[in-house]
Parts: sequence; C-alpha cells; structure tokens
Amino acid sequence: MRKGQNPAKFLGSVEKPEKITVVVLTFIPFLSGFYAATLDVLKACLGSIWENTDLPYDLMVFDNGSGSEAREYLQDLQRAGRIQYLLLSQKNLGKGGAWNVVFGAAPGEIVAFTDSDALFSPGWLSRSVEILETFPGVGMVTSRPFRTPEEFFSRTLEWCSQEPEAKLEKGSFIPWEIFRDFDLSLGQSEDDIRKRYESTVDYRLTYRGLSAHAGASHWQFVGYKSRLQEFLPFDMDRPMGQVRQLDKRMNDAGYLRLMTAEPLAMNMSNTIELRESRVEASRRIQVGASGKAGGFFQIPVVKRILLYIYDRIFRWYYDS
Repeated sequence: MRKGQNPAKFLGSVEKPEKITVVVLTFIPFLSGFYAATLDVLKACLGSIWENTDLPYDLMVFDNGSGSEAREYLQDLQRAGRIQYLLLSQKNLGKGGAWNVVFGAAPGEIVAFTDSDALFSPGWLSRSVEILETFPGVGMVTSRPFRTPEEFFSRTLEWCSQEPEAKLEKGSFIPWEIFRDFDLSLGQSEDDIRKRYESTVDYRLTYRGLSAHAGASHWQFVGYKSRLQEFLPFDMDRPMGQVRQLDKRMNDAGYLRLMTAEPLAMNMSNTIELRESRVEASRRIQVGASGKAGGFFQIPVVKRILLYIYDRIFRWYYDS
C-alpha cells in the first residue's frame, strides 16, 4: 500500500526546455596514443560553447562509450549544473546510432549538433540560426565556410537558380589562410591543400540581404529537429566512414545545405596545440636529429604502410 502522496502532485509548474538544444557527441575510450589529449579537447570544446554561445540553449552531451575518466568528468559537470542533459552509452553506437538517439531525445525545436573536437567563436549560434530562419527549406547550417563535394549541395544550387530573390556567385571567397588552417586540421599536406584550393571554387548565396555559402557538414551543424528526424533511422555498421548518409539524404530531399560566411567553428582534431606549433613540430620531426630519419617516415609509400597498420590495429581492437 502506498504511504502518503507524491509531493510532485503539488507542484504548480515544471520547467520548459530552451528552444535550442546544443548537442555534443564524444568518444574517449582511454587517454593514451591517439586519444592522449582528447579529454583536454573536449574541455576546450565545452568551454568555447559556454563562453561564446549567444542565444539561450540547453546543453546535451551524448557519451558514446567513453572510459571512466571522461564519464566522471561529464558527471561532475552535470552535478555542477553545466550540462542539462547527459546521456551515457555503455557501448559505442557510432555516429549514426548516436543520431538515432539525440535527434529524438533533444527537447528543443532546433538542434545544434557538434563533434567534441570543435572550437567555437563568438556569435557562432546566432549567425547559424539567422541563416536557418531566413533561407527557406534549410536542412542544416555549418558554422564555418569550407569546400565540400558539390554532389551534396546540388539541390541548394538548383533552388538558387530558380529563386528570383536569391543571388548566386561562384569564385574564391574563402581566404587562403582560413582554407588552409581548416584542411591542416584534417591531416592533409600543405601541397595537397594548395592544389585543392586552386582547383575548386566557393558558391556564395545571398537571400534577403543575408549571405551564406553552399554546403554543410555532418561534423557540426544547426537544424530543425523535425527535419533531422525525417532521416531516421541511420543504419551504419561502422563507427565512422558512413556519416555522409545524412549529407546525401538531405540533399536528395531538396533541403538547403548552407554554411556561414565567417569561420565561427574550427576543428581541433585530437590536440589543442596551436596550429603554428603543430606545423613547426611536424617540420622538426621531418628533419630529424640526423636530418634523414624524419624524412624517411614522410616518404608516401612508407606513410601509407604505417597508416594502414595503425588503421588495422584500431579496427582489431574495436571489432574484438
């Protein structure tokens, strides 16, 4: 028999969630090797959100099977009131599996999704939401411009060519330094980056006085939850490598995929070191103490073999 009445019955109201839910996806299985500095990267990501987000929001973190250090850090933050919603998965569901959860669980009308290695600048959210709410039929907005495959924003260009109020410009609008800095964070060589910069172009759209670039990316974006849910579920059999399903499905559905004209988000990858320091460190490694050893490891065929071995070890570890 029940004893007494549940005190919750006498509450006059409940708190309502904010219109925007910022969702951070993280996976830090251990703190060594590739993941040695990723907890510091996560801290930098969250710090930039707390400091530079200029619209009301709730913060949701989905931990995709991290080790004890990361989980304890996140639980401490939630107890301190810094994280409003914390979801801890015992196993790594992959990004698609995480999307299946968070696109349904986020209480806000707008979801601002990011991987945990993004660093945000002041105004990132308001500028992204402005584009989302100004352009019609937007699927997702990424908070920096960079060049993505045209096949994933073909419907955006098609819309612009048919919309009388829209203006489309084709050219090189991203400054070299901004283009280079982002591609370096993806592990690309400067020579390859320069070739891609010189052989590709930007597409800039202007609609009702607001400019945006064509394209977007699954690593960070802002979108209406109701539209994101249209593409559920995601059935991916690998943690990474199939995430462009969202990019393709959204383009096929005719939704606009856009980016802010300003670089308001940056990819840190797995380190928080300054870009110049990382480039200088790489140069020292290539030269080596004898002037030869570092260069050997940069020989393309040697580099490919070493990266293949690293990839196989990673797969064996997580597939076992």
